[in-house]
Amino acid sequence: MAQKGIVFSHQEHGFRECEMSDCGSIKLHILGQCLNFEKLWRVWQSIDHLTPINHLSPRMSEYGVSFVAIIDGEISSPEQFKALIERVATLLNLDIALLANAPKLSKPGLLVMDMDSTVIQVECIDEIAKLAGVVEQVSQVTALAMQGKLDFAESLAQRVGCLKGTSVDVLKQVCDSLPLMPGVENLVNTLQQAGWKIAIASGGFTFFADYLKDRLNLDAAISNTLEIDNDHLTGRVVGTVVDANVKAETLMKLAKAFGIEDDQTIAMGDGANDLVMMQQAALGVGCHAKPLVRQQADCSIRYAGLDALLALLDDSDFTAS
Repeated sequence: MAQKGIVFSHQEHGFRECEMSDCGSIKLHILGQCLNFEKLWRVWQSIDHLTPINHLSPRMSEYGVSFVAIIDGEISSPEQFKALIERVATLLNLDIALLANAPKLSKPGLLVMDMDSTVIQVECIDEIAKLAGVVEQVSQVTALAMQGKLDFAESLAQRVGCLKGTSVDVLKQVCDSLPLMPGVENLVNTLQQAGWKIAIASGGFTFFADYLKDRLNLDAAISNTLEIDNDHLTGRVVGTVVDANVKAETLMKLAKAFGIEDDQTIAMGDGANDLVMMQQAALGVGCHAKPLVRQQADCSIRYAGLDALLALLDDSDFTAS
């Protein structure tokens, strides 16, 4: 009689019960700098039901270590199991991902990223507000949005309204000092060399998204357009507001336009506005994400650079020991 077990099924964004002979295996990725045997051993000791496949050797990369493993035994709550993995990762300052059937680097794919606090380390509207002297006003609106008292479109309109009269020169100052997220350039370059398409889908502004599209040689960028009159902001956004649903639609449209298979799509972001897009993609990745996003993402990057994502896409065979 075949042994019963639980395996993480990425496409279903959950766990499924199956016969061990049928359910195959998953890959446990432990990402981070200065990995040592002690840390790896503590991961194994801390995660119940995790059984390595002994006849396969781990895969080493510059981003970390990947193992082939099976999750066996009874898992009463997948949510609690995922929370356990996050606690272990936080305790050891590591990124830990359990994935099955992740997109493959060797096949054409599509990566769609949020911009603020994902491709770059800052929120552009906050940087504009600092230079324009309206930080408190913008922060008050942001707080209301975080409390659920304003939806994204309402909060965007009110925050942009605080910027009325701001000179375009302020936008240029912000643009000239945008700090890229560590690892993003290597991630983009490596994916492009592998034939992937890369885009930004942002609730931020075209002034910055278009700049980053050119700087990183991306394939597309969609974001909100600030209305400008006589070289000053009018305090309004023109055109369709890029919200959570538009981001998800962008991923689907780009995948179709570029001829990318559904199981070769990745969405990366940090906020609740990215969740619909992340759920639509084959792989949803949290980037220094808010707790709610980490709970719902397939995996998260908090400690490693964004190029650690490449380790998750390694489809080379693990060698038999």
